[in-house]
Amino acid sequence: MPSISEYPYVTTITTRWMDNDIYGHVNNVAYYSFFDSAANQFLIEHGLDIHSGPIIGLVVESKCEYHEPLAYPQVLRAGVRVDKLGNRAVTYGIAIFGSSERAAAHGHFVHVFVDRVTRKPTPIPDQIRSALASISLHSA
Repeated sequence: MPSISEYPYVTTITTRWMDNDIYGHVNNVAYYSFFDSAANQFLIEHGLDIHSGPIIGLVVESKCEYHEPLAYPQVLRAGVRVDKLGNRAVTYGIAIFGSSERAAAHGHFVHVFVDRVTRKPTPIPDQIRSALASISLHSA
């Protein structure tokens, strides 16, 4: 299980009542929402205009491995890093942490950057690329 120290960017996420399932823990589908929220929070903080900018990131792949249950109400931490930075796509390593320094769940999430109107792949803007490179564990 990954440790929080392996993720250069960390943000908080608060679980919601609806995240729990009938078994009393956060349902697996909520983790993908957590991944999406964490990655987009980073992008928004570094200049991506999700409402009207010319470039947007579309999710084309995701995976999650679960290690321990989490439940509402709980404040979580999401760790984000860049595992691969391409010309038009980025692969994030993302992990969700409860009170432990070890991940309750971890996985990856791939964004392809596209033109908002045509939806055709486009190079990652320099400002965003620089921000992504700053949380990469490998040279871009």
